[in-house]
Amino acid sequence: MRKALFLDRDGVINKEVNYLYKIQNFEFIAGIFETCKFFQQRNYLLIVVTNQSGIARNFYSEEDFIILNDWMLHEFEKQAVKISKVYYSPFHPKYGIGKYQQDSWCRKPNPGMLIQARDEFNINFCESILVGDKESDIEAGLNAGVKLNILVRSGHKVNEGSTKANAIIDSIVDLPNCVHSFGFINYF
Repeated sequence: MRKALFLDRDGVINKEVNYLYKIQNFEFIAGIFETCKFFQQRNYLLIVVTNQSGIARNFYSEEDFIILNDWMLHEFEKQAVKISKVYYSPFHPKYGIGKYQQDSWCRKPNPGMLIQARDEFNINFCESILVGDKESDIEAGLNAGVKLNILVRSGHKVNEGSTKANAIIDSIVDLPNCVHSFGFINYF
């Protein structure tokens, strides 16, 4: 079985912008490439799991999302970082329009995207890590059985008193030290 680093997109990989779909509004969070390389060198698959309710709300199309996603993946490739796959949920149970109005099994906090990744890549959740900027990210990891769920302060406001996260970090660059403190990795 393999291990994975699951990353939310908005607020973890890029700076939070509500309903981001334009390349010119996409700004990578400082340290994301270096952090991904660190885990990649330790044989973690890098997998993105992202809710995209802007599609459900008809703010942008799935095609718009795919164009931005392909650009993002190319930027990672230019930095010698391989994202194994991006899973996304285009649904919203309340504000979705048409076929997108549903409480989908793949919409976080539901575990569907993580389960799909587990099944597709033979991932061991007991050796895997999830990083998100919202409690729904953490809940998805817990609902799937991911062993280590980390909340990062670089996106949404964090309610530290009520989080179910194993740890809270200020920045994605803090992730290696945080994960090391849980005994998941070493630096050698």
